[in-house]
Amino acid sequence: MNAQQLLQEISDYCRQAGLAESTFGRRAVNDGKLTARLRGGGRITTDTLERIHNFMTAHPPQGPRPIVIERAREPRLTNSPTLAPVMAPSKPGDPQRNFRFFDNRQKYLLFVNTCSEKWEVASRIAGELALIHPRPPAVRVFDAGVGDGSVLVRTMRAMHDRFTHMPFYVVGKEISLEDVRLTLQKMADRFFEHPATVLILTNLAYADAPWLAVKSLNAASSLVWHELPLTGNSAHRFEQQIIDLEPFLALNWKAGVSARTGNPIYERPVVLVIYRDDHRFVLDPIIPRPGGTVANYDLVIASQPYRARASLEFKATRVIGPLSRALGPGGRLVAIHSHGHDPGMEIIQKVWPDDHPFIHDRHQILKAVKQDLGAAGRDLNFNAYADNRALFRYVMHTLPSEISDSIGTSTLFAAWNAAIYVAQVEDDRLAEVVADGRYLDATRSVLRERGGLWFFDESYVISRRRA
Repeated sequence: MNAQQLLQEISDYCRQAGLAESTFGRRAVNDGKLTARLRGGGRITTDTLERIHNFMTAHPPQGPRPIVIERAREPRLTNSPTLAPVMAPSKPGDPQRNFRFFDNRQKYLLFVNTCSEKWEVASRIAGELALIHPRPPAVRVFDAGVGDGSVLVRTMRAMHDRFTHMPFYVVGKEISLEDVRLTLQKMADRFFEHPATVLILTNLAYADAPWLAVKSLNAASSLVWHELPLTGNSAHRFEQQIIDLEPFLALNWKAGVSARTGNPIYERPVVLVIYRDDHRFVLDPIIPRPGGTVANYDLVIASQPYRARASLEFKATRVIGPLSRALGPGGRLVAIHSHGHDPGMEIIQKVWPDDHPFIHDRHQILKAVKQDLGAAGRDLNFNAYADNRALFRYVMHTLPSEISDSIGTSTLFAAWNAAIYVAQVEDDRLAEVVADGRYLDATRSVLRERGGLWFFDESYVISRRRA
C-alpha cells in the first residue's frame, strides 16, 4: 500500500467516524501529525501501518456520522490556522469531548512559544529552592507533568546554581510521546553542567509515578524499564545518545484514550533512567531499580496538573493528595493553576458571557486535600498565602508597534489561541464563533483596550514538617 492509498483510507474512515484526522492520528498511533507527515512525503514502518489498521478494525464507524470540517490552512480571517479542526457537536459523554485539553498540540505549542508562562512558573519554583532542606544522598525533585520540559530544565539550572555539588535525583511524569521528545532535547546540557544527575521519565499515573512502581499486577508485568548510561563528556555526545532513544520511545511510549473518561492512558507503563556512566559510582545509591523506590521528595512541581473544570474531588484525591504523600521531611509541593480575572478571560466572556472555567480556588483545593488525607496529613502545612504572593502574572509577547489601530492577523490569532487555551475551551464549542468571526472582534477589542494581553496564575504550597 502506498502513502496515497493509506491517506485515502484514513480520510474515508475519519469521514464515516466523524473524527478529525489529527484525532485519528493521536488515537491510533499517538501522533496527531500522522496524516500531515504522510502528505509531506513522510514514510512509516510496517509496525505503524499495522497499528493503524488494528485501530480501524477495533473501532469501526458506528453508523452515519456528521462530516468533519477541516479548517483551511490559508490565513483567512474566518478560519484560524492555529486552531484544531472543528468537530461536529459531540454528546456530553463522548470521550472526544473529554479528551485531555493539554494534549491539543497546536494550541499548546503556540501558547508556549508566544507567552511567558513557563518562564514565570520556573521563577516561582526557583524561589522555593531556598526553603527546601535536602538530605543525603541527593536533592530529590518530582515534576508532575513535564510538558515540553521548559519548566523542569529551568528549575534544574536554578538547582545547579544553588546546590552545585549535590547529586540530583529528578523524576518527570509525562504521558505524551511528543512532550517526552521535546524534554529530552533540552537535557544534554544539564548532564554536561551537572554530571551528578539521574533523570527519570515515566508515564505512570500520579498514584504510582513518584514511587516508580505500578500497583496493578497486570500492568506491573508489562512494565518497561530502560536504563541509558551516557558515555563521553560533552553535550554533543550526550545529545547523540539521547536522539538514539527515538526507536525505543516510538515503540514503547504509546497512549490510548480511556473509554470511561476520555483521558489519555498508557498502553504499557514505562520508566526511562538516564545518567552519566562516568559518574555511576557516585550515583549508585540513587539510581533506581525495578521494584519501586522511596519517594521522599524535597520538591514536587505541579504546574497545571489538572483541568480547571475537573471536579474538586478529582483534583484533591487523584492528583494533589498522592503528590502530597510523596513529600519527604522538609519537602515542598508547589502547585500552580490558572486564576482568571484577566484580559484573557475578558476575551472569553465577550464570546461566551456565562463561561466560568476556573471553578475552584486554592483555598477550596487545600481544604479538600486536607480532608482527603485525614490523619496522613497531620505533619503537613497547607499554605494558601495572600494574593500578593500566591498570584503572579505572565504576558503574551508582542512588540509595542503590534498593538495599534490596525492589529495584525497573526497577533489576533495568537491572542485568541492563548485565551481559549488558558480557559480550556473544547473544540466542539469553537465552530460557531469561528465561522462568523466574532472571536476576532472580541480579541481585537480587548487588545486595544488593554494595550496587550496577560493572564494570572494562582499558586499554593503544601509542605511537610522537618523530622
